Amino acid sequence: MSRTVTVGVDGSRECLAAVDWAAEEALRRAVPLRLLHVWSKDDDPRTRLVDPATARGWGERALGTAQRRLCRRHPGLDVETEWVSGDPVEELCVAGDEAEVLVLGSRGLGGLAGFLAGSVSLAVLARIQRPVVLLRPHNRPAAGEDGPAGEVVVGLDVSAPADEVLAFGFAVADRYGCALRVLHTWAVPAVHGPDMGGALPLLMSEIAQDASVALDEALAPWTEKYPGVSVVRECHQGRPAQDLAEASRDARLVVVGRKNRRARIGTHIGAVTHAVIHHSLAPVAVVPHD
Repeated sequence: MSRTVTVGVDGSRECLAAVDWAAEEALRRAVPLRLLHVWSKDDDPRTRLVDPATARGWGERALGTAQRRLCRRHPGLDVETEWVSGDPVEELCVAGDEAEVLVLGSRGLGGLAGFLAGSVSLAVLARIQRPVVLLRPHNRPAAGEDGPAGEVVVGLDVSAPADEVLAFGFAVADRYGCALRVLHTWAVPAVHGPDMGGALPLLMSEIAQDASVALDEALAPWTEKYPGVSVVRECHQGRPAQDLAEASRDARLVVVGRKNRRARIGTHIGAVTHAVIHHSLAPVAVVPHD
């Protein structure tokens, strides 16, 4: 893995927002920024009749526009550009797996449609082994720009806490110098029988207590590693996707996990992660984990 932040570039307004966010992230990580344009003759109906030389000219102009924009805004940033022709999913996965993080912008059509077709974006998320950050036009300003600072929000399942997700969230909060809100939402199990009604409050109390203890145990090694990060713990009954979408209103970044697994049909990123991507008001980082 090379120490870069890589961002997909297609020349749209939405991709420029992703470029700006990626630039700030590269500066905070003190690594180069790689601008990548992927062209697929068969993927976009607008370019099926365009020869590769013309397509390359379009792509290089988009890369040049983004690079000049960054030179004006961040003269000290090391910026690399690359134009490639090939399968978008393959090229983005290869580029993303070679980087510290891959950043993609979206026009917000149908959730992920925009920079690439929705199916391509979902396929990248399902297959890539490195974190991906997704941005849409309504997302809040990138880190470092004027506007509310916000906090980093991490969605965590305490029954199977992922160190990769917590590592990413704590590191980002540490770089931003902001608070980290770790959210775990638990559900009441289905109960049956005439005697369960009276026992339900006790059962809920036990579930809440166990979840709180599990959350503290999951966070303990990370709060020790990052003593300067202020951590807000939230552990309550609710719906994970809905609660994370609500928390995104005041967030700078929402971090969710995606378990590495092979789906029998198509791609799979998990129901909660899929919903957060569609409804978050802040940029979303999807972090693969075992």
